[in-house]
Amino acid sequence: MSRRNVIGGCTCALMTGGMNAMLRANKASGQERLSPSIRTCTLGFSTYGMPSLRSETAIDVLAKIGFDSVELAVREGWDADSAELSEARKKAIRVRLEEHSLRLTSLMEHVSPLSDKQQAFALERLKLATELAHELAPSTPPLVQTVLGGGDFESSKNLLRDRLGRWVRLADETQTAIAIKPHRGGVVSQPAEAVWLFEQLGAPDRLRMVFDYSHYAFRDLPLIETIETSLPYVAHVAVKDVKRVDDRVVFELPGETRNIDFADLISRLHGGGYRGDINCEVSSMVSKRAGYDAVAAARTCYRNLSTAFERSGVERPS
Repeated sequence: MSRRNVIGGCTCALMTGGMNAMLRANKASGQERLSPSIRTCTLGFSTYGMPSLRSETAIDVLAKIGFDSVELAVREGWDADSAELSEARKKAIRVRLEEHSLRLTSLMEHVSPLSDKQQAFALERLKLATELAHELAPSTPPLVQTVLGGGDFESSKNLLRDRLGRWVRLADETQTAIAIKPHRGGVVSQPAEAVWLFEQLGAPDRLRMVFDYSHYAFRDLPLIETIETSLPYVAHVAVKDVKRVDDRVVFELPGETRNIDFADLISRLHGGGYRGDINCEVSSMVSKRAGYDAVAAARTCYRNLSTAFERSGVERPS
C-alpha cells in the first residue's frame, strides 16, 4: 500500500468530522475556498514578512514570484493598518488583487481579550478588520486572525471563554470568520486549549483556529497528533521553520531547517479535508535581523513550499 493510501485510510474518520466542520464554517463565512468541490490548497505569503513594503508593492511582488494568495498585516502601525487605510488605497489594493488573481485569504491582527481595556481595544480592532475584509474582497471576505496574548491558560480559561463569546457575536454580526492562533508561550499555546474554548462556546461556525506547527515543535506535541486535534476547527495554516539553539527555540524561514516535514504536513491536512491556505509567515526573529531582504525571503519561501507541495501530491489552483 502506498504512503498516500496509508494516510488516507488513517484519516478517513477524521476527514468526515473535519470536513463537516469546515463546511459549516464555509457556509457561515461565505468563503468558497473550503468548498468540497475544490481539490486544491493555495500557497500564500503574509505581508507580516514585508514590513518595509507598501501593500500594493508587496502584492505585485508576490504575484510575480508565483504565490496564489496573500495575507495582509492590518495591525496597528502597519502599512495596511485597518484604522488608517484610506478609501483610495483600499480600492487600489482591491484592484491589485483582482488584476493578479491573488486571493486574499487572511487579515492579521494582534489583540488580547484578557483585561477590560484589552478587550475593548480588541473589539474595536476586530470590527475594523472585519469591515476591511468585506471591502477588500466582497465576494469571498478573508478571515481575521490573531493570537490571544500572554498568560496562564488554566487560571484564565473561563475569562477567555466569556470574552471570546463577545468575539463570536461580532463575527456573526459582520459575517466574518475570526481565527485564533495558539502561540508558543501564549495564554493559548496548543491546539487542545483552543479546542476547549471552542467546545465551551458550542463550536461556533465563525470562531476558528490557525494551525502553525512551529509553535508546537520541541514541546512533545507530535505533528500528527496536533493535526488530528486541530483539523475540525482549522481555517488557516501558517508555516515557518524552527530550530533549537541551546535552550532557546528560534524561528526560521519555512523549509530552511528541515525540522518540519512540510510535504507531510500539507498531505495530512489535505487528506483530512482541509482546502484552505498554506501561508508562509516570516517571524519577526527573522525580519528584524540586520540585512533582512523581504523579497529574497519571499522567493526562498516560495521555492521551499512549492517543492513541498509537489512532494505532497496536493494540487494548487491552476
